[in-house]
Amino acid sequence: MDIIISTSSDTPLYEQIVDQIKQQILTGELLQQTMLPSIRTLAKELHVSIITTKRAYEELEALGLVDTVVGKGTFVSAAPTSQVREAAIVRLEEKIADIIKQAKIIGLTKEELKDLFLTLYEEE
Repeated sequence: MDIIISTSSDTPLYEQIVDQIKQQILTGELLQQTMLPSIRTLAKELHVSIITTKRAYEELEALGLVDTVVGKGTFVSAAPTSQVREAAIVRLEEKIADIIKQAKIIGLTKEELKDLFLTLYEEE
């Protein structure tokens, strides 16, 4: 599992961990039932607090991406990837809806929003 943390980013450390593990699960880089490093091990590897990694794992579990088995560890969920992907799309749609509302409030046209979206999409 490859995770890169940026302490200069505005994104909280736990979110950086969540985003990268989520991406690895959704792309199939991390397969179902793969055991993740323990909270302590990951914290040590990333040079972050145990609280940070614990929160990241809790977020991933809430998203249905991982399952924690007491005494055994944390594993990539056995839920079909299509269900996990669909749930991620629903959350993304909610965020986009919020962005559209904000764009309307500041008077951005649909074309301007589309251009902004495409520009940012190409930069990523």
